[in-house]
Amino acid sequence: MKALLAAAVSGLTLLAATAASAGAPAPAPLAVPNPHYDSVVMEIDVNRPAAQVWARIGKFCDIGEWFQGLSCVMSSGKDGELGAVRTLNGSIIEILVAKTDLSHTYTQPVRASGFYQLYHGTIEAKPTSATTTKLIYSLFFDNSNLADDAARAADKNNRRTRFMEGLRNMKILAEGGTLPKPAPAPAVPAPAR
Repeated sequence: MKALLAAAVSGLTLLAATAASAGAPAPAPLAVPNPHYDSVVMEIDVNRPAAQVWARIGKFCDIGEWFQGLSCVMSSGKDGELGAVRTLNGSIIEILVAKTDLSHTYTQPVRASGFYQLYHGTIEAKPTSATTTKLIYSLFFDNSNLADDAARAADKNNRRTRFMEGLRNMKILAEGGTLPKPAPAPAVPAPAR
């Protein structure tokens, strides 16, 4: 994936240089001058047909169920239609930008201030037989705002941990199970006086 991204950036650089030498205006500089693209791809097997799995966990706001404790409100559009907008926990905005019968891809909009991470997520229910499915959750993002490789590795591990929990919950729901109650939040000690 990194080789493909490097080739794409190199091709764009060549295209920009060619356009500039032909008298075309140079493209505007990148908002993030030195992006560092990364991805996390996670999978889990489900003992149900793909159409059944997707019907149970594939609506855009189903994320609120399989990521327990996450509120999801459709802010605009209709759940499952391109351009639908969901708001998670009152502040995270995500837009449905691509879909198939058994998948969807979402992104987060550019904010007026702060770092733009070019975040995209894709969930797919891939049939592996007439009665089984592989759920695939792919994340793509720019983590160039992090201090170093150690910070990027920690961030990637944190994303993998959180989203694998969601995949495990999707499997439970798709196979007809009930999610266990989430663990209570740890008690916050009273401040010392």
